[in-house]
Amino acid sequence: MTVTARSDAPQRLTIQIRGQVQGVGFRPFVYRLARELNLGGWVRNDAAGVTIEAQGPVPRLEQFLTALRQPPPLARIDALRATPLPAQAEDDDFTIQASGAGSVLAEITPDTAVCAECLAELFDPADRRYRYPFLNCTHCGPRYTITHTLPYDRPNTSMASFPLCPDCAREYHDPADRRFHAQPVACPACGPHLTLRDVCGEPLAVADPIAAALERLRNGAILAIKGLGGFHLACDARAAAAVAQLRQRKQREAKPFAVMAANPASLTPWVEFREEERRLLETPERPIVLLAKRPGADAVLDGVAPGVDRLGVMLPYTPLHYLLFHEAAGRPDGRDWLARPWPLLLVMTSANPGGEPLVIDDAEASDRLAGIADGFLTHDRPIVARCDDSVLHWNGTAPAFIRRARGYAPRRIALPAPGPSVLACGGWLKNTLCLTRDAQAYLSPHIGDLDNAAACRALEEMAERLLDTLRIVPERVACDRHPDFHSSRFAAAFAADRDLLCLPVQHHHAHIAAIAAEHGLNRPVLGLALDGVGLGDDGGSWGGELLWVNGADYRRLGHFAPLPLPGGDRAAREPWRMAAAALHALGRGAEIPRRFPGPLAEPVRRLLERGDATHCPPASSAGRVFDAAAALLGVRLTSDYEGQAAMELEALAATCGPVAPLPDGYSMTTGGQLDLLPLLAWLADHAAEPAQGAARFHATLALALADWATQVARREGVSDIALGGGCFLNRLLSGQLRNVLEANGLTVHEARQAPPNDGGLSLGQAWVAMQSQC
Repeated sequence: MTVTARSDAPQRLTIQIRGQVQGVGFRPFVYRLARELNLGGWVRNDAAGVTIEAQGPVPRLEQFLTALRQPPPLARIDALRATPLPAQAEDDDFTIQASGAGSVLAEITPDTAVCAECLAELFDPADRRYRYPFLNCTHCGPRYTITHTLPYDRPNTSMASFPLCPDCAREYHDPADRRFHAQPVACPACGPHLTLRDVCGEPLAVADPIAAALERLRNGAILAIKGLGGFHLACDARAAAAVAQLRQRKQREAKPFAVMAANPASLTPWVEFREEERRLLETPERPIVLLAKRPGADAVLDGVAPGVDRLGVMLPYTPLHYLLFHEAAGRPDGRDWLARPWPLLLVMTSANPGGEPLVIDDAEASDRLAGIADGFLTHDRPIVARCDDSVLHWNGTAPAFIRRARGYAPRRIALPAPGPSVLACGGWLKNTLCLTRDAQAYLSPHIGDLDNAAACRALEEMAERLLDTLRIVPERVACDRHPDFHSSRFAAAFAADRDLLCLPVQHHHAHIAAIAAEHGLNRPVLGLALDGVGLGDDGGSWGGELLWVNGADYRRLGHFAPLPLPGGDRAAREPWRMAAAALHALGRGAEIPRRFPGPLAEPVRRLLERGDATHCPPASSAGRVFDAAAALLGVRLTSDYEGQAAMELEALAATCGPVAPLPDGYSMTTGGQLDLLPLLAWLADHAAEPAQGAARFHATLALALADWATQVARREGVSDIALGGGCFLNRLLSGQLRNVLEANGLTVHEARQAPPNDGGLSLGQAWVAMQSQC
């Protein structure tokens, strides 16, 4: 706004600011700015964001408005509206007022890694917060995970039970201090404290819990360490026996673990990273980033990430994490040590036994982690909101989410247009929730697979928390079309209790709608949805789909030629069954017992011969084609975790380098089916060359998909194509396909603000429901 009035007469403005402006040092920033310009008035948090009244000469008010648009590092302004008010007599002082009430429109700020200024204090022996594990300021520290409700003020957080000491109170109330109105501010005199507990959860009398914990880790122990959004299970990543013990106790046979190192320099012996990946590692969000392993990494980090070519790594993000590495480095003064490589490397995996939700409190840890952890490094600051680590990778052009949680959730995602408020309940695997208000979507942190009662309860608790905190009253409810998912049953019950419309959304429609929503595509798009399974309109198992999508409308334009699933869902856990199905479809069923010797091979062959749709239901699943390829090449016959066969196939292909696709490796029918049996036949004949076969599989699949999609796009007159579904976490396939599609003149849209897998389904469901004419 431009202020129009006599420049020498005092004018008054009310300024309303919306966005990520609470808990990020925005009010102190406004206060100091107003004081520098000698303006009168006040600033306060309210349920909608921040409201300012400022009074002074017009030139200074214009300077003030301009400077407001350059906020502190963690702040984000989505809207700023200034409205003239009558000037008040003798208002030449500027103050920070107590927070106001009203209808909540503000956001919950995600947690942020400890900042450089706080680290300087953490390692300064002269500072009163030297080696204090809970230091923070307005630029860093916990936010979402300690917040009960908005506005974000100390009484509304889990720090309410820690009264400020005089020194901290002085900092908190001093506008010139970095901790001015930093809600979690604390020190050793008044704040939370660490405790090291034994295997039974009893406190240990140790002089320094950090030093004692590190000694136990170095001696091969597994410790449960309380972080921001839950506990980690930690052990020495170089101690093969400790890693094997963790796998055995957690019943996690092969799924990769993530590791934490002091800094990027400490990671260089184990992984390679480009500059973009290094920057991603060091962002304030501090995600786990998947990086390419260096040769020899698996020999030293035995059992950490077997069978795959990438290692999930992260850097410390809490003072507690940094103190473990500081102790290992010998407690050097200052921050120079943070630039040098250090040998300590810790496995840091979510403390979620049996795939249940992340453990967040001490009593729960003692109970649920009994028999897994040898001890507990914990503290007395309660975790209000469960929040796992985020996981990303660099997909060749930009960062892409595998799991969206700490540091990012529940940061809002801008939508192309406003609509009715929706609660979308996601799917069965990698569940998330999504709430919308106007043209904003709030995606919950990762909840997980709904295959146990605790995870189902966590979904319900997350819905209650987000609704209560954001004060959104849904007008519609959305869910997956599969009626037996817990998320679908919860959605139906929630809607019925409130007399709301519940809209089931087809699984693959939601995948493509999520990408359209985040990219602001308010026009028809072509969608390639490739994943393991989703219930189709015909009641069958879909998963290799070519769709036309325009908001709430969609049409199935094509799909993968179906393969039978011998044994139904069991085929998804035993890739050899999909290879058997491919051999049967090729007329080579007699080869099944020879290729896959064992007591079940002959029964499966007979099952396929009978063609019983009940026990061999057809599926157009891309994920099952990856399974068939992996098993035909002997890469993976049975899977210990979802996507294992595809991940190992991709890793093997990467060792081979670029190869030419098979020009006759696929065919397209007039009915829109993409038939990949010629490719699978070639793989069956080249099982002796698994790396070459894996690379050829990826190259041919990318060519087939591009050819298929391009032909249909030209026929439909559509130039935008969205790539959705969990198969697009495959960097090799995504990169090759993107290159060919763009060369064919199509504009490619990929998931950026939400995962392409089922973690993004709720966003797509919400966008479809918002646009539904009902």
